[in-house]
Amino acid sequence: MNRIFRALTAPLLATTLLAGTAPLPIGNARAQESVSPRVAQLPRTPDQVVECELLIVGGGLAGTATAYESLRMGHTVCMTELTDWVGGQISSQGTTALDESREQRNQLFYSRGYLELRDRIERKYGELNPGQCWVSVACFMPADANAILMEMLAEAEREGGGELRWFPNTVVKDLSLNADGTHIDEVVAIRHSPAPGTAPLNTDFLSEIIEDAYTYQDSARLSKEIIQFVPAGVGARQGAAPSRVDWFVVEATETGELIVLADVPYELGLDPRSPLNPSSPVTERDPYCTQGFTYTFAMERTAEAQTFDVPEFYSIYEPYYSWEKERPQLLTPQDHFDFVFTYRRLWSAQPRRTGERIFGSPRPVPGDISMQNWTWGNDYRPGTSRDNLILTEDQLRASGQLAPGGWLGGLRTETLRRGEENAIGFFYWLTTGTTDSQIDDSWKEPEPYNLYMKGLDSPMNTAHGLSKYPYIREARRIVGRPSPGYESGFMISEIDFSWNDFNSAFYRENLDQSTFTSMRRFLAGLDTIDTFMPGADPNEFHIRGRSRIYPDSVGIAQYAIDFHPCMRDYPPEAPGNIERPSVRQAHGQAYPAQIPLRAMIPQRVDNMLVASKSIAASTIAAAAYRVHSFEWSVGAAAAHTIDFSLRNGVLPYELVVNPLAESPMLEALRAELEASGNPTKFPNTSIFNEDWGNWRPW
Repeated sequence: MNRIFRALTAPLLATTLLAGTAPLPIGNARAQESVSPRVAQLPRTPDQVVECELLIVGGGLAGTATAYESLRMGHTVCMTELTDWVGGQISSQGTTALDESREQRNQLFYSRGYLELRDRIERKYGELNPGQCWVSVACFMPADANAILMEMLAEAEREGGGELRWFPNTVVKDLSLNADGTHIDEVVAIRHSPAPGTAPLNTDFLSEIIEDAYTYQDSARLSKEIIQFVPAGVGARQGAAPSRVDWFVVEATETGELIVLADVPYELGLDPRSPLNPSSPVTERDPYCTQGFTYTFAMERTAEAQTFDVPEFYSIYEPYYSWEKERPQLLTPQDHFDFVFTYRRLWSAQPRRTGERIFGSPRPVPGDISMQNWTWGNDYRPGTSRDNLILTEDQLRASGQLAPGGWLGGLRTETLRRGEENAIGFFYWLTTGTTDSQIDDSWKEPEPYNLYMKGLDSPMNTAHGLSKYPYIREARRIVGRPSPGYESGFMISEIDFSWNDFNSAFYRENLDQSTFTSMRRFLAGLDTIDTFMPGADPNEFHIRGRSRIYPDSVGIAQYAIDFHPCMRDYPPEAPGNIERPSVRQAHGQAYPAQIPLRAMIPQRVDNMLVASKSIAASTIAAAAYRVHSFEWSVGAAAAHTIDFSLRNGVLPYELVVNPLAESPMLEALRAELEASGNPTKFPNTSIFNEDWGNWRPW
């Protein structure tokens, strides 16, 4: 069969025939019910009314990237953030070790802003890895990451002529939708500050103040300011086509708060096993099992032995902690400890030193600073309806958070608190404990030559020493709009980019015949048509050696599918508890992937884009689409899509009504992204090329 014909028809077959649906008629991709109008309920007149062309909710890496690119294009940008730092993962969450895939790093093939971030880190320290950690080529201090990003935003503002209106310590409380529920008309936020005569912010644990931060009324701890964000009237920009919207709102929070407030469809937790996500361990959705979250902390190696008070809650969490597994190259208890300490060492007191090494990294010396982020340590991994962190829609409704004025952030505060205790207990175990939940206790000895770093001048900039916000690996995830082959809404799926061995016995033994055949057809690539021939044997179907190529790609992402599974039982730290069985079946290598515009566009609401971990992706896909460079790429894509929409009088969904059809406007947007230094595809990766073997992420 003609190879060109295969290239043109295979994607259509793989997304329509296999899914059992017909393509939607052109112009009908929004054939969905509207919601009722929603009007924000303010208890009093706002303290501020702020105009924006873009409102970015969430100042993590995705939100920062959106602001950076938008400022360079001259826009008025408002950005809110619960903490007082920008950068999310690399600042307020403390995970300042860049997660990068090997070949992407070798080629330095990233968005321009991410490359600038890396360059500025290297200029700051004189090297990219001042911590000499071994988990990454870049480990550095959280406060420096915040400072570098703020410098980048200030320069983008000056050079591009835009304006940044920055609102730290601010949470979104409510919003208004227009009469047919298709536009966000205004957003109401609360900015908090210390009440007169009280301690500075970052003194309290997050669990102690988070609900207060979402409450309009002043409290004994926090003073509140109500801010009303409204459109700046973007249709009047010189040379722009008549605008279809007055502004855009960008969802960039860590858990997908805005998608709840805007009432757009989303998923949470484990997806049911299907031809698209064949490694899933469940046959029905489990919204309670999400990846573990982590409160990071910093510790310093000392010359003198330290003494520690046992935390009053330590005995509760002690049964959980472990070195994780035996490693033959680690011959002594000291090896185990140094292995973990150097894993994410952020600062090396004696740079470029030689001498004895552990896992390729110099042994710790006094003055070295390490950040802890360990699966069987300060990862907290709830997975039942009694302790899940991100509340489901039913739980939100039962708790009153979906009622007018009831939003409190959508998290279980008690689980946040237990995660904080678990992290503090892990430091005590590292330095004092002698037990191990997974391997022989003889491998654990006290290591008292370490200091827990806390105080407002500590690396985490908190009085208690924990990160300002936990590292969140998985959020609520929108369901995209219907498109060809996705009758219920578009989602990025496991088989779109996984390097997993789909020839293994697991899939023949655990999938029914129909699911197995459909999975193999989805993976057949240019040979899809042949799989429908009479007598075709699904066991013999060709499996493509590449990712799916999206015609509407606006960004890039590559990392391994990396799971920190929830625990099976309640509570996570219960003696003898185990990880949820089979969740790691999907864990492993992944091809370089793309970010389709469809994954960023929610249903119903036309002036909102998702630029965070809440894009339309299955839980398996989200395990790879969550790292630093992805967040920057998706943020850059959101900024350019919004700018393009405003200039051309087109709404984002109109660019992908039928992504399989030729779209000059979509290609123009992609060309603008590429020209600005924000790639939409990896080099030498095409539908005709299956020689992707050098792209292994590890």
